[in-house]
Amino acid sequence: MSPPTSTPIQVPGAALPLPKAAAAVQPPTVGADFAAINAAHRRLYFSVQPAQLHPTVLEHTRLGTQLLAETTGVPRRILATALAESLLLVGRIEFFDLRQPEEADATYVRALQAAGEADDPLLGSAILAHAAFIPGWDNRRDEAAERMRAARTYARRGPASAEFWAWLDAVEAECETLCGHPREALRLISHGESVLAEGNENASPEWFNWFSPVSLAAFKGNTQLKAGQPAQAKATLQQVLSALGDSNAKQRSVILGDLAAVEVAQGHPEEACAYAEQALDQLAVTWYATGMDRINEVRRSLQRWSDHECVQRLDDRLYGWQTTLSALQR
Repeated sequence: MSPPTSTPIQVPGAALPLPKAAAAVQPPTVGADFAAINAAHRRLYFSVQPAQLHPTVLEHTRLGTQLLAETTGVPRRILATALAESLLLVGRIEFFDLRQPEEADATYVRALQAAGEADDPLLGSAILAHAAFIPGWDNRRDEAAERMRAARTYARRGPASAEFWAWLDAVEAECETLCGHPREALRLISHGESVLAEGNENASPEWFNWFSPVSLAAFKGNTQLKAGQPAQAKATLQQVLSALGDSNAKQRSVILGDLAAVEVAQGHPEEACAYAEQALDQLAVTWYATGMDRINEVRRSLQRWSDHECVQRLDDRLYGWQTTLSALQR
C-alpha cells in the first residue's frame, strides 16, 4: 500500500518526502538494527528529559530516512515500520512534552508516509489518533473527529487488540471533553471499559506501550471532573495514583494536577495546593508540559484564594528564579 495522496492531517507547507528506493547498499539486518534503537528510545521516554531526548530521536529518524533510500525488499519494509514508530515518538515528544503542535503535526505527516511505505495500518491508526489530539486540544471538534474516523478505519485493517480499541475511545473522549462535550466523553470511556472487559484474541504491538487500564481510568477521572462530578473524579483519580506508584513519572504529574483541580472544585484550596506542590516536585524530576499545563490551570482557578498562605506558597514555587527561567526557555 503506497502512502495516501492526501490525508486527514493538514499542515502548512509540504511534508518532507520519503526518498525513493535506490540501489541497495545496506545489509538485510538494517531494519532490525534500527528498530533495536527504537526499543531503547521507547523506554527512555518515560524518564529522560524531553529536551535531551528529542534531538536524539529526531536525528535517529533522519538516519532512518536516509537508510530507506539504500534499502529494498523486506528489509526496506521492516525499516519503514521502525521509521514510522520513531517519527511517532518524535511527534509525541513535540506535542505532549514540548508543546509544539505545529511541529508535531508535520512530524505525524512524515510518520504516516513511513507507515504507508511499510503497509502497517495499525501504526497508521496510532499516528492518526495522536494527530487528533492537536485539533482536539484547540477546540476544533470536527477536525479531531475526522482524524479519529480515519484512525478507526485503519485500526479495523490492523487487526487491533482490545487495548488498542479502548485507547482509541480514550483519545476521542479527551477530544470531546476538551471541546466541551464531557457527557459524550463519558459514554466513550464506558465503551472502552467494556471493550477491555470483553478482550479479543489480538495482541498489542511492542511499540504500544503508553496505554493500560490504569490510563483509561486516568482519562475517566479527568472527564468526570469536567462533567461536574468532582466526588466521582476524586475516587477514580486516587485509585489511579495508587496504581501508578512510581512507574510513570509523567502521568503521575498529570494525575496530581487533576486531583488538585478536584479539590478546587470542592472549595478546598489547602488540599489543592498540596497536590499542586507534589506535582511540581514530580515535574522537577521529569519535565512534562502536559503536567505543567494542569498546574497552571489549577493556579488560575485558585485566584479567589490568592491571599491565602498556601496559594502564595504555591506562587513561590511557580515563580522562583529557576522555575521561571526554565519556563521561558522551554
